[in-house]
Amino acid sequence: MEVSVKNTERLEGEVSAPPSKAYTHRMLIAASLANGISRISNPLVSDDTQATLEAVKALGAKIELSENCWTIHGTQQVRTPRQPIDCRESGSTLRFMIPVAAIAPGPSTFLFGASFERRPVEPLLESLRELGVESTVQEDGSSVTVSGGGIIGGKTSIRGDVSSQFISGLLFASPKAKVDTEISISPKLESRGYVEMTLEVIIEHCIEGAVNHDLSRLWIPANQSYRPCDHTVPGDFSSAAFLLAAAAVTSSHITVNRLEYQTSQGDREIVGILEEMGAAVTVGEDYVEVTEESLAGVDIDAKDIPDLVPVCTVLACYAEGTSEIYNAKRLRYKESDRLDSISTELKKMGADITVNEDGLTINGGCPLHGATVDPHNDHRIAMACAVAALGAEGETKIQNVECINKSYPQFFSDLRVLGANVVGS
Repeated sequence: MEVSVKNTERLEGEVSAPPSKAYTHRMLIAASLANGISRISNPLVSDDTQATLEAVKALGAKIELSENCWTIHGTQQVRTPRQPIDCRESGSTLRFMIPVAAIAPGPSTFLFGASFERRPVEPLLESLRELGVESTVQEDGSSVTVSGGGIIGGKTSIRGDVSSQFISGLLFASPKAKVDTEISISPKLESRGYVEMTLEVIIEHCIEGAVNHDLSRLWIPANQSYRPCDHTVPGDFSSAAFLLAAAAVTSSHITVNRLEYQTSQGDREIVGILEEMGAAVTVGEDYVEVTEESLAGVDIDAKDIPDLVPVCTVLACYAEGTSEIYNAKRLRYKESDRLDSISTELKKMGADITVNEDGLTINGGCPLHGATVDPHNDHRIAMACAVAALGAEGETKIQNVECINKSYPQFFSDLRVLGANVVGS
């Protein structure tokens, strides 16, 4: 499917941020492990969360779906799935559910989509081996089988600079281990906010443990039980960042509702980045309002906010001066190599971008023009290119836009509500 985005002089109005994908995953998994009924209000319905929904059902949870609420009948004893679990293109589902499946009495097999080879999982499997869980990866890289039989526990170490999802997966399953679990993280944890989000959710389900100040060591007591808990999913700063950036790029004034700044979402940092670049930003109790003044280049440390890099690259293209994005090496292991894909596609539109070893250098102020761009089957690249197109001269055609269903299916609809010139989808 192809979408055409034309230069749009001004956006105006209000939209609601989509529900947080990261919170939806976590609340669903924790509720599925609870002995009783939990309700999740305002869940995100997307390809990725659907994959997690099917995974927890395969492992024994029962789910009732209504328009804006999921009712989860959890299971204290995870069951062995009857057939392989298809994680589709959701790296979160794979990395979160592999440790959970280890609790089942028998083996579980996880299938994964085309980007599996880009999404490393071996560090997680090695950590699980140290905790008494065996697993095998199919030679062609299309599946992972976890032996099951329970997690013994004990001490394990895992890298903190590849994926925070490894740590979150271990945190979901370790309370069910037979002995206490101690997780050491080195080098320093990146994307810390996502681990804090996991801790927040499992604590709400009455899971206990201890962490040190920099999250380099986590201790989780054994033989715990998840308690039922009702949740409301907050708005997603990772997705809303594209809307907020669209306002800045088009010198517009918009409001994005359902954004609670006091959450564990690291990507709320988009507010600070926009302010530093020169945009006028107002943060309310549950909304963010943006009015563009004039943008200036800035340096951005992507260590804890990798998902903001594509949209920040677009902002840098429209800012005067040079911007440096650094500590972004992990973006090479996302749905696409995001450093290469965002630079390649924005260069088609006239951007001046240099790819460095661990980031990007963007010389802003170069007029952008329409082009035909390929999002590389990456939802964040597709949305970033759409934002870039709003301020570019002429028309930009974005191919294969169905990839946005991974996180923000209503993205183009919301842009239209704000007045964007979008045709297709």
